Amino acid sequence: MERRQQPPRTEIEIKVVTPRRGNNMVHPAGQSPVPAPAPARTFSEVYRPFKRWKSWLVPCFVVANIVVFVVTMFLNNCPKNSDKCIARFLGRFSFQPFKENPLLGPSSSTLDKMGALEVQKMIHGHHQAWRLLSCMWLHAGVFHILANMLSLVFIGIRLEQEFGFVRIGLVYVISGFGGSLLSALFIDGGISVGASGALFGLLGSMLSELISNWTIYANKLAALLTLIFIIIINLAVGILPHVDNFAHIGGFVSGFLLGFVFLIRPQFKWVNQRNAPPGHITTPVRSKYKTYQYVLWVISLILLIVGFTLGLIYLLKGVNLNEYCSWCHYLSCVPTSKWKCKPHQIECLTNQLGNQLNVTCSSNGKTGTYSLADNSPSRIQQLCTELCS
Repeated sequence: MERRQQPPRTEIEIKVVTPRRGNNMVHPAGQSPVPAPAPARTFSEVYRPFKRWKSWLVPCFVVANIVVFVVTMFLNNCPKNSDKCIARFLGRFSFQPFKENPLLGPSSSTLDKMGALEVQKMIHGHHQAWRLLSCMWLHAGVFHILANMLSLVFIGIRLEQEFGFVRIGLVYVISGFGGSLLSALFIDGGISVGASGALFGLLGSMLSELISNWTIYANKLAALLTLIFIIIINLAVGILPHVDNFAHIGGFVSGFLLGFVFLIRPQFKWVNQRNAPPGHITTPVRSKYKTYQYVLWVISLILLIVGFTLGLIYLLKGVNLNEYCSWCHYLSCVPTSKWKCKPHQIECLTNQLGNQLNVTCSSNGKTGTYSLADNSPSRIQQLCTELCS
């Protein structure tokens, strides 16, 4: 029987493999398809020179300021002391009359109890220097706290994301202290409250940070001019009456110096060298910071230590710097035909018989009779203020 010889089997069979990841290739039978390599990411795509932080401290500062304001209004209890309260439906949270506080807030006596900046209570044996810090958490009214908290959110969150909560927290608190210190050395009387000094410190730190890290920014001249314009506008507002511009100036100068200390960034080449992947050639750099950054750091730290030390010494000795600088008061208020800068002295004559108190304002001659259960000096001063307004 004839045997027919079968054709030899080919060593290689061709088959189409289902494409994966867009790889439509033909492979030999019996061999696993080789997956296509993922597209390589370039160094510029994966490299981020500076860490991006999550902001949580600045929102906590905002909440803390609001809580303190609510507590202040609760303790103020306007209906107990006045029958002309605004928004009386709020009960003890209602606001003082417009004549006494146009910012919709508590009385000055309540702010004083809560820790407002009052020079006389920090010297002459009272030793209440803690008011330098407590006053920055107090606000005179709804309009006041609203403006400050909006500014804190817009400025502070961006800075905390860039530099972290530790450095921005230190800049905020120390700048607020510096603003209170300069204010206490110049204000003649009255009280001062608000976070404006701390906010101006953040503005000042933004300016010094831009100068210190000048080489790593693009469009830096435009950013510098814009920031300077914003700072000048805000400081110019401080020459209006009833605005403590010394707190603004003190906070700004403190923040400006603190920016050179806390917000300094390593030079880009040094960071590039440390984070470069294997095989990536970088320019060798030995120093983490540039020489001018070290110089600014040392000078700023010395100025901060010397300034705070001398300021505290002068304050506790009761020194009024207006006596040594005849023109400095114009930095806080410039008198015009529309307003005067010197605070109006409020004085009243009182005559008390039992629970009946007769109060006569010395400036306008108005007289009022009040039935008082609380005849404390602060309550009498509040009545005098209302009568003379």
